[in-house]
Amino acid sequence: MADTSPASLAKELLAILDRDEGRLERIDRFIQGKHDDPYMPPQADDEYRLLAKRAVSNWTPLLIGTPAQALYVDGFRPGGPSEGLPAESSSKGDAWKHWQRSRMDARQAAVYRGALGFGHSFVLTEKGKKGTVSKGLSAKKTAALYEDPANDDDPYAALTITAKPKGDTLGKARMFDAKYEYAVTYKSLADLDSVRVSKGRLHGASECPVTRFAAQVDLEGRTIGVVEPMIPLQNRINQTIFDLLVAQTYTSHEVRYATGMAPPMQMELIDESGNVTTDPALAVDSRPKLDGAGNPVPAQINHNARRFLFAEDPDVKFGSLPAGPIAPLIESVDMSIRHWAAISQTPPHHMLGQIANLSAEALLAAETALSRKIAEFQSLFGESWERVFRIAAEMDGNTEAYEDYSGEVQWRDMESRSLAQAADALGKLADQLGIPKRGLWKRVPGVTQTEYEDWEQMAEEDDSVGQLASALTRATPSAQTPAPEAELVAA
Repeated sequence: MADTSPASLAKELLAILDRDEGRLERIDRFIQGKHDDPYMPPQADDEYRLLAKRAVSNWTPLLIGTPAQALYVDGFRPGGPSEGLPAESSSKGDAWKHWQRSRMDARQAAVYRGALGFGHSFVLTEKGKKGTVSKGLSAKKTAALYEDPANDDDPYAALTITAKPKGDTLGKARMFDAKYEYAVTYKSLADLDSVRVSKGRLHGASECPVTRFAAQVDLEGRTIGVVEPMIPLQNRINQTIFDLLVAQTYTSHEVRYATGMAPPMQMELIDESGNVTTDPALAVDSRPKLDGAGNPVPAQINHNARRFLFAEDPDVKFGSLPAGPIAPLIESVDMSIRHWAAISQTPPHHMLGQIANLSAEALLAAETALSRKIAEFQSLFGESWERVFRIAAEMDGNTEAYEDYSGEVQWRDMESRSLAQAADALGKLADQLGIPKRGLWKRVPGVTQTEYEDWEQMAEEDDSVGQLASALTRATPSAQTPAPEAELVAA
């Protein structure tokens, strides 16, 4: 039977971080623009190395930013009340208070960007001074263990590093299991014998409070981001641009030459003693300056478009070499970027900036692949957020909301659409299909959860005022209504 003691779990989790450190660091370098150097000759000089540095064209953030900017949760809808439970147990207000308390309106983007870049990120839910809060955790500092990593949403243990070891100072980490939180210290990720785990304390949930956000999980349990598969193509683009810069620097201009004449030599002044001097007043003669091998050193020629070349010797010939073409290299860069767009499902006009003369249908077709990609991310991340909301509800003492597995996060519609177009479409849905108008409020572009709740409250107040006015109208006879005539009694 596997050892599941806290010390054993801490060692296993630290070993995972040690194993993945090099891979995650390489991904992080590419995100930050610190790419692999393009190929250059071993004897390359400083000018070559400068061109290699300038050849880095960091397209990697676009892979992350394009889908991340379309991911924005602005509402949570709990499931209906379960059988036998009171209706107020499904109130959305408590769940959204946890979201606002955690400042997730702004901080959710970092969770998505971490998951898209490294393949996964984490969110920790814990009790704070003002209530339950959640915060994002980096994949470089956090690891989790699953019985079935491909299908399980609930880890049975997770660890996040809070302070790395430095000198004689030990590294610190926090570890969570289904019931307790432990403080962990260690000397280095490779020194598992130095791991020490303190006594656990209750964290307030009945399962591990760390939730994984994975951009993609295969059946082997491996998480794959959007950056790592594109590293070879990013290197290819950098290499092509480096070749373009070299060609642009050395062969893109005409080279003028002269034959049949010796170049002028650098001269040095000689005094009466035969020594070299820099004072023209002491000079009595001059001679060619020699290099370390005893060869004369040619003088540099200051030649530009304002100067003419001439020679007294009639055998001297002048000419020029044509500039080398750089158009094929530019076409190669364009082709590599198109390959990048196709493989990453990024619309080409997002990368090339070519949107002229494109119809609405062509733009929609170009955005289709990206829209499908974003819909996949929303499905994956939405399930993770629902688990976060359930754990937060349990920590707040709301057992019914914790057992509600039918809640859904609501993603903001990020498509570019005018308010007039949206109002026209929503009006047709209400009039032609009979959809309740209140059910379409969440479809209004840009509406937030707080605004939606305000609308519901105002609508309920208006309904109650209208009902009261109707009741008073029915109870009070109108002054213009004649009193009923008395019945005639036969004499």
